[in-house]
Amino acid sequence: MKAIFQLFDFEQKVNYRNEILAGLTVAMTMMPESLSFAILAGFPPLAGLYAAFIMGLITAVFGGRPGLISGGAGATVIVLIALMKAQGIEYVFAAVALAGVFQILVGLFKLGKFIRLVPQSVMYGFVNGLAVVIFMAQIEQFKVSNGTQTSWLTGAPLWIMLGLVLLTIAIVYVFPKISKAIPPSLVAIIVVFVLVLVFNIDTKTVKDIASVKGGFPSFHLPLVPFNLDTLKIIFPYALIMAGVGLTEGLLTLNLVDEITATKGNGNRECLAQGAANITNGFFMGMGGCPMIAQTLVNLSAGARARLSGIVASVTILIIILFGAPIIERVPMAALTGVMIMVAIGTFEWASFRIINKMPKSDIFIGILVAAITIYLHNLALAVLIGVIIAALVFAWESAKRIRVRKYLDTEGIKYYEVYGPLFFGSVTTFIEKFEVETDPNKVVIDFKDSRVADMSGIEALNKLTERYLIAGKKLHLKHLSPDCKTLLKNAEDVIVVNILDDPRYGVVS
Repeated sequence: MKAIFQLFDFEQKVNYRNEILAGLTVAMTMMPESLSFAILAGFPPLAGLYAAFIMGLITAVFGGRPGLISGGAGATVIVLIALMKAQGIEYVFAAVALAGVFQILVGLFKLGKFIRLVPQSVMYGFVNGLAVVIFMAQIEQFKVSNGTQTSWLTGAPLWIMLGLVLLTIAIVYVFPKISKAIPPSLVAIIVVFVLVLVFNIDTKTVKDIASVKGGFPSFHLPLVPFNLDTLKIIFPYALIMAGVGLTEGLLTLNLVDEITATKGNGNRECLAQGAANITNGFFMGMGGCPMIAQTLVNLSAGARARLSGIVASVTILIIILFGAPIIERVPMAALTGVMIMVAIGTFEWASFRIINKMPKSDIFIGILVAAITIYLHNLALAVLIGVIIAALVFAWESAKRIRVRKYLDTEGIKYYEVYGPLFFGSVTTFIEKFEVETDPNKVVIDFKDSRVADMSGIEALNKLTERYLIAGKKLHLKHLSPDCKTLLKNAEDVIVVNILDDPRYGVVS
């Protein structure tokens, strides 16, 4: 029984009022976004809402951290647009299910830990770029479509929309100073909703995006041929979707860890995402991943447990089944104002205060990641490029730090004590340190404060031993690790691997 309690976090103290109100707020902000992305990709609107319900419920119960909100996110849906246009919705469902399988495999093999490789500069760029993307998405709400073309609001509709948005922002900003008993976002949505209803204000509502009325999601086996040809079609889309979903999900988990000063479980989150996407594929959902904006709405409303995510997903289902006539009348201005405040709260304003203290490389990486996020709307690509550049910068800086101390002992043996890692970036500098022609007949390289990190380092040692061999001299490698000893077996006639006095590696027979 205790294990079950731990699984669902029942042992932690839960503020039920905060959790329930936060869940209701999240549901209000999640619906229009899920609908918008579904319509953008050419899916039936209900496919977006089903994804919000299925992803939200499964990940809230089984996910890697309380407070994280998942749903039909644009990051994963965008990957499937080309498949939808080329093959149709049934292939999309199959790809979503296969993506879930990939995500479960990542969780089973415990690969979620690789999110640790994302440096802080990339996180700054990712979060700031995301804040701009969220803000720009709200600007789109000031447009109106007549079915064939889209144009900006003008005249009275524009001023009404703008006034209601500003009212929402003002309530979200001011209400916490009056009371923290109710999430300010929910208060703002309710106040603007009532105001529009009472005064019969003509403004854009949820119904203008799409109808949210439907039935309970039913089991549906994707109508695709179960053969190798189908796998060839859906495999690349499923793989990319799985990667994008996990990247955004684990980054969101990391962000929540920082905000709440707690530790989530990345591998468990991978398993939950995978299970949710497999369920989506067989229950006509468009799939998804953690939604950063809605997660931040949830946290700002005071939620810290799993209950808020459960409430949000169940609320969406209830709205689909029974509450559509009411929810479809919610003004988009209220939801837009809430999301603008989320964008403002998401932005890492502290990055401006410390920018003059950051290395220039980190500043460049942060700006580049933010730019890619903003202009390509591809969060996974932005993070991947940022990590690659950060790794190359680190390799370059590490390569410059390799040092060698030289000295002769009383027996005339020359020692080279190496400091810093020997790897592909540092091999050239390393080899330049040696004076093969003038060295005595016996030379020792001491790796006590160094380590051979890759095959480039091994090859550098092989070439060095060959140079000493040609010169009629003998080279010894001291304090070399056992794994390197195995790799250097081809040079064992001229290499002496001495690890007997090195406590870090122990004795190898």
